[in-house]
Amino acid sequence: MPFRPEPHVNKPQVLLLSLAIATVVAACSNQDAAPAANGADAAPAADTNALTLDESNLPPVNRFSADQLDTTKNACTDFGGYVNGKWLAANEIPGDRTSWGAFEMLDERSTAVQRQLAEQAAANDGATGVQDIVGDFWATGMNAEQINAQGIKPIQDRLDAIAALDSHEAVADYLRTSAAKGENFLFGFGPEADFKNSEMNIAYAMQGGLGLPDRGYYFDADKKDKLEAYQAHVAKVLELSGMPAAEATDRAADVVAFETRLAKVSKSSEEMSRDVSLFYNPVTPAEADKLTPNFTWTKFFESQGLQAPEMFSLAIPAFHQEVSTMLGEVPVEDWQAYLRFHTVDGASPYLSDAFVQENFNFYNKTMRGQKELKERAKRVLDTIEGNVGEALGQMYVKVAFSPESKARMETLVTNLSEALKVHLEGLEWMGDETKKQAMEKWASFTPKIGYPDKWREWTGLETGRDSYIGNVLAANEFNYKWNLGKIGKPVDKTEWGMSPQTVNAYYNPLANEIVFPAAILQPPFFDPEAGDAMNYGGIGAVIGHEMIHGYDDQGSRFDAKGNFENWWTEADAKGFSGLTDQLVAQFDAYEAMPGKKVNGKLTLGENIADLGGLAIAYDAMKKATEGTEDPMTDGMTRDQRFFANWATVWRRNFTDQELEVRLTTDPHAPANFRAIGAPSNLPQFAAAFDCKAGDAMVRGDGDRVVIW
Repeated sequence: MPFRPEPHVNKPQVLLLSLAIATVVAACSNQDAAPAANGADAAPAADTNALTLDESNLPPVNRFSADQLDTTKNACTDFGGYVNGKWLAANEIPGDRTSWGAFEMLDERSTAVQRQLAEQAAANDGATGVQDIVGDFWATGMNAEQINAQGIKPIQDRLDAIAALDSHEAVADYLRTSAAKGENFLFGFGPEADFKNSEMNIAYAMQGGLGLPDRGYYFDADKKDKLEAYQAHVAKVLELSGMPAAEATDRAADVVAFETRLAKVSKSSEEMSRDVSLFYNPVTPAEADKLTPNFTWTKFFESQGLQAPEMFSLAIPAFHQEVSTMLGEVPVEDWQAYLRFHTVDGASPYLSDAFVQENFNFYNKTMRGQKELKERAKRVLDTIEGNVGEALGQMYVKVAFSPESKARMETLVTNLSEALKVHLEGLEWMGDETKKQAMEKWASFTPKIGYPDKWREWTGLETGRDSYIGNVLAANEFNYKWNLGKIGKPVDKTEWGMSPQTVNAYYNPLANEIVFPAAILQPPFFDPEAGDAMNYGGIGAVIGHEMIHGYDDQGSRFDAKGNFENWWTEADAKGFSGLTDQLVAQFDAYEAMPGKKVNGKLTLGENIADLGGLAIAYDAMKKATEGTEDPMTDGMTRDQRFFANWATVWRRNFTDQELEVRLTTDPHAPANFRAIGAPSNLPQFAAAFDCKAGDAMVRGDGDRVVIW
């Protein structure tokens, strides 16, 4: 899981499972070698030579400043208010967002860079390669007149095919043929490393099919209003698709009943986050066929152009069994309503204004409290990111990431790694046998910084200036088939799970790698011009966070090679569980909204990573500055600035609706609790601010949590 996940709706996609396993991958969710010939430090590719960047048109960087501190508050009792209170009060959430803070400000800056590049690509008549692809997406996405004139016509063929379905066998066949285009309505399907042999990719089939973020939205009393709003949204989308209003209302009830049945056999966000074993259920196609007789996997593999493998992972088998049962029991008319709705709903962001507005009204406004629709340019850039993000990333790093920044990051990673080694060697609660395995895992960490050493190939993707959604559908099918091509082949360790322009980071347990895209390597996280206190309190803690994910409650279930193996003695595993239970209890006590508390179990992996990451970042800073005089900047000691910048990273306002969704689905605790949670367990924090026993930010020996 990424360091800071973006909101999403639980719709099935081709899954990169290492980024879907919430408890295992998370950031602050292969080699530190010289860039390959087509890397960002190499000679620019022919079609990116002319790219330029006007920095005067970019938003300002967001650095910590001592004048932002609210000195009327005591750091020992209200550290979040002391560092971020003034900023939070002065920075309302923009109308086109549901949260606003350090991440979003960097995202705005990254988006501004991307816009300049997309505009240049679209204006370049002779563009080839990635510029041609990005230019086509930008030109068609910005052509509102053309999009509105086309209306629903670009997907009419799909609606006609759904309307023609006349049997359960025809429905099953349609599910297969649509999946072959990358349009899988019911389950995620794609490649990932075999949990038991991380060098090879196998196929994984996951749960999916729900339009709401979590199964609880279909059953929980406190979410009843959202379910009712969703049913009204389904009816409106069906009406927009051409269905009479009265019929649309009736069919919407059928769709919700259909999804409620799926939800009953789906796992919750908490379950998926806290038990990685749920992702791995190896079966033969023949065994899978017996479980799902109405949806045979041998036929599915054939329909996807794949040779049936000896084994694949059929995750959450009860879910797939229910789909098979529904293919025999649920009336064809109900299947048609479900497929029609999700076809139009999934396409809505790329269709005419009425569809875009309805999509916004429910998913953004009702569900998350967003006041205004994003301007078209930002929405188009989101589409480019989602479909051809690495193509744009190849352009981005030419103008927005320097070799000097990469070199500085390499030093920081090395220093954090050494600090982690010291922590591991000094663990008193872990026995020698387990510790030996922990050290082997430490020795095999692979960092990736800034951008891929080898860029992805886009040959075969045909885009044009005729249709925006046409480009989206083409890229979707292209990406799906590109992913399927990995099944049964060795894992490519050079691939990235995020584009360089993404403000985030992640840990991948199946490759034991930590990854830091270029866009996060800016203030307040990383500043080549800043002192050690700021960089270690920012990106240093992020680096530490990613490393610790290799040892959190789920990452610790993978060995040094990325295989799903138990390397713990029974006694050490029990001791580790006792320590993590303390952290669960700590975060369970935080009240995020009146009557709604943080879910300490859901957020456990991230809280472990924050706690350990901050501790090793502090030690790495002390080692790096050993023997140097404390600069005492703006009246603050180096230690005070270290902790202040950590809190600065977590300054963030949320709409109430956004926060409610996150409390159910997000494996990260709300930002204000991340700002204070880890420091409250560190005696170094108390010493830095001269805090006393009994202060809110000082946990006594019985309450303090120390794990890694």
